[in-house]
Formats: sequence, structure tokens, C-alpha cells
Amino acid sequence: MQKTKTLLILAIILIVLLGIIFTLNQKESFQTNVSKSKPGQQEKEDKIIVKSPKPEKEIISPLKIKGEARGSWFFEGSFPITLVDWDGEIIKEVVATAKGDWMTKNFVPFQATIKFESPYQKKNPDFMKKGSLIFQKANPSGLPKNDNALEIPIYFK
Repeated sequence: MQKTKTLLILAIILIVLLGIIFTLNQKESFQTNVSKSKPGQQEKEDKIIVKSPKPEKEIISPLKIKGEARGSWFFEGSFPITLVDWDGEIIKEVVATAKGDWMTKNFVPFQATIKFESPYQKKNPDFMKKGSLIFQKANPSGLPKNDNALEIPIYFK
């Protein structure tokens, strides 16, 4: 009876330890795949470089966006860009277009223009000036493993 009780306790301890190891491994894997770009960074994983606007700068409408992305970031020569407010509400969505042959592994220039109404009013608290531009990798397959994005913080003027 004592031997069975000891084996049961050891089995439970082993299961708990394996669960902890699995959880830590999953957390590390998630961080490796998702959080490669740091706040204020203009590029991501050698895949996309945004030249304009710069992170954490004030923007006005119409906003001209310029940069370079690897050909794999595009599908049929384009990819989506989303402008959101401080709360993640979508203000405007546009499509960036390649300014060259996008069927390459090299960087290809892109541009887009967003016309929008600023959600910030002078009577609002300053935190409402914040927003983001989200550059999404084109993913016609819809598979999560092919998703990728770069988010750049901006401020509305």
C-alpha cells in the first residue's frame, strides 16, 4: 500500500514537471515567432522596412507611406495597411502597391496614401493622440503560419 502511494505521488510530480516544461517551451516558441519587432522599430525580420512615416511621429491626412519589402511580403504586387486609433479601432484600410517586380526574394519599393479624418480632438486626453499603422504580409492562403505584420506607433496631429 505504501509503495503504491509513493509511486502515485512520483507519477503526479512527473506529470506536473512535464506540464511546466511544456508550458515554458510553448511560451518561448510564441515569443520567438511573434515579438521580433520592438516598439518604435521601422523594420521586421529583414522582411519589411518602412521609410516614411517614422515611428512615434505625428501624421496628418493625406499620409504618404513609403518603404521596401521582400517580394514574399506581397501577393499580386500588393499588401494591406491598416490605420488604427489608440483603442485599436480601424480608421482606414488601404493597399500598398509594389513599385517594381515583386516576384523576387529581394526588397521591392512600395507606396500607399491614406486619406483619413483624425480621431483626435483637442478636447480629448493626450493618450487619444496615439495610433498605429499595421503593415500586414499578404496571406492569400489564410494559414496562420503565413501571417506576419509590422506595427508602427504614430500620433495624430
